[in-house]
Amino acid sequence: MDKLAAFYSVTIDNIVHLKKYIPEVVIMEDKTSAEQLRLIAQLNEKDKSTIMNIIETMLTKQKFQDFFQQNIVQ
Repeated sequence: MDKLAAFYSVTIDNIVHLKKYIPEVVIMEDKTSAEQLRLIAQLNEKDKSTIMNIIETMLTKQKFQDFFQQNIVQ
């Protein structure tokens, strides 16, 4: 265990009590936009693609809503 601690530059206590250092949930609202993008970039390609599809769908929906709202009001 000493070698493992030295390799990762952590204390043995950190390794033994690792669970208390690992967050159970990452809350995106607590992060800056840059941090959110960094976290997304760490995902595997399938998950990144899923997130990008969701964002594209939401942006397209918003554009349609804006378009129809502008044309109905005029």
